Amino acid sequence: MKKTSQKKQPAIQYTIVPKDLAGHLFNVTLTVAAPDPEGQVFALPAWIPGSYMIREFARNIVRIRAEAGGVAVALTKLDKHSWRAAPSAGPLSVHYEVYAWDLSVRAAHLDQTHGFFNGTSVFLRAVGQEETPHVADIQRPADPAARTWRVATAMRELGAKRYGFGTYVAANYDELIDHPVEMGDFELATFKAHGIPHDIVITGRVPNLDMARLQADLKAICETQIAFFEPKSKKAPMERYVFMTMAVGDGYGGLEHRASTALICARADLPSTATPKSAEPNEGYLRFLGLCSHEYFHTWNVKRIKPAVFAPYDLQVENYTPLLWLFEGFTSYYDDLMLVRSGIIGEATYFKLLAKTIGGVLRGSGRTKQSVAESSFDAWSKYYRQDENSANAIISYYTKGSLIALAFDLTIRAKTNGAKSLDDVMLALWERYGRDFYPSVGRGVTEAEVEALFDEASGLKLKSMFERYVRGLEDLPLAKLYAPLGVKLVDERKNGKPSLDAGIGRDPLGAKLTQVHEGGPAHQAGLSALDVVIAIDGLRVSGNPPNVDALLSRYRVGDKVTVHAFRRDELMSFELTLQGDRVPGISLAQAVAGKKSAAAIKRPSAV
Repeated sequence: MKKTSQKKQPAIQYTIVPKDLAGHLFNVTLTVAAPDPEGQVFALPAWIPGSYMIREFARNIVRIRAEAGGVAVALTKLDKHSWRAAPSAGPLSVHYEVYAWDLSVRAAHLDQTHGFFNGTSVFLRAVGQEETPHVADIQRPADPAARTWRVATAMRELGAKRYGFGTYVAANYDELIDHPVEMGDFELATFKAHGIPHDIVITGRVPNLDMARLQADLKAICETQIAFFEPKSKKAPMERYVFMTMAVGDGYGGLEHRASTALICARADLPSTATPKSAEPNEGYLRFLGLCSHEYFHTWNVKRIKPAVFAPYDLQVENYTPLLWLFEGFTSYYDDLMLVRSGIIGEATYFKLLAKTIGGVLRGSGRTKQSVAESSFDAWSKYYRQDENSANAIISYYTKGSLIALAFDLTIRAKTNGAKSLDDVMLALWERYGRDFYPSVGRGVTEAEVEALFDEASGLKLKSMFERYVRGLEDLPLAKLYAPLGVKLVDERKNGKPSLDAGIGRDPLGAKLTQVHEGGPAHQAGLSALDVVIAIDGLRVSGNPPNVDALLSRYRVGDKVTVHAFRRDELMSFELTLQGDRVPGISLAQAVAGKKSAAAIKRPSAV
């Protein structure tokens, strides 16, 4: 029989032009060489992986049309994010404009200072042709403000030089949208971590940026994480990595991708050459390094080790999973651990960070009503749509998830006499589900497989921990788990310090109650979230931040005060009995220093 060769499907072609910087408009052209003869369908994702909320990016398409061979082709809108082109022969092109004015890590932003986009915001998907190669021609804006702009992305260059405008290529649509793009006059530095180039891209004005320190610290973090997952080969799962950061006056956030991360931070959090060198980062810089560590750890945990429902993603609807406590919570546990293991911070600083997390989890009564498994599943409707009552209704799968990771780690170490740890579980997940996930989409892990693997990797029976702490509502017995390691949880509550037990925010009239904690004095007196407190016992509430604590410092627990507050435009009066802070301030104190306490941080083999 004569052999026949299968014809290779032509690449899907995109051209994206920052057309109007002041109007924040990208022009995009998508060309499909062989459209579906029954009518090609196009769709824009409704959400972006890593941010679990329907965002309906198609609402930013302000105009759209199609043509084939210079002749207009009818487009029929099928729903809020998809269109069908009328049947046509030959190459079919869709031209559309995207409004880009979302200064976040999730969408697209364009003005005279820079351009940024995630593919989920700007690249329509040619339905049925997702597995063909995708080529993107990123063109320079005609605006004189952009004459010195460069391009930063981890996408592979095709007709472009690195950091230049031109064509870039992805193996498929999933890869295309997993490489965000930054363009502008950014600061750029490159370092190698175990032989792999890592770019640092900083957009926004940052006077006296200490790029040398940032390079050294990120190199230490990256090499520690690479060696964590591949202790023998020290082989990273990517050929190149890009940290792209937008520095603003006040901001914080990050979004992971397979070979890069998009970050936003306060410029004050970046290191300065004008700041005296210290052994450890200051609070702001430590916050930024923790964010970088978190997103970089996602390179393995969620970008390659994935929940089964994410392999592949369905980007048009919610993808529900009860496992975000593992993928976000465990990443939150390891992000600070990696700062210790890389030598960026010491154990004392680590324990302060951990104590802050413990206190934050204990603060909200939502932990008594929602498990982390439920919180994971409800991320789409609750965690990413928080309101003033969220502290009383939900638990964060980030923070309690990180404490669950700690509890598993301490339990495994104790019951195996230090022979095993949570590291063994993470490495088993990586070997079985993550290492070979790409280039083709591999298989994700199910909830049942997670539990089985915990038992297998640790050699223990851990079902009761899943029942009590993952699917259950019990507080974690961290004091008991830490005791054998010489680490004590200390109650730092100051007896007699009065509190409203409410979140305090700024307001021109006084202090806005951002949250009112269930059962606290503000709640019992009848105050509500969003009330604006203007006076306590006839004395004005003012200042930035508001002087509530200063006013209350004149009283004792049990004293009664009169609180005047506006609810909407109505002035109301409340009689309030002051209570002490119901949730203890937590600190972690090392009773035994050195090797014994370090066992809670380092790999068993390193102790």
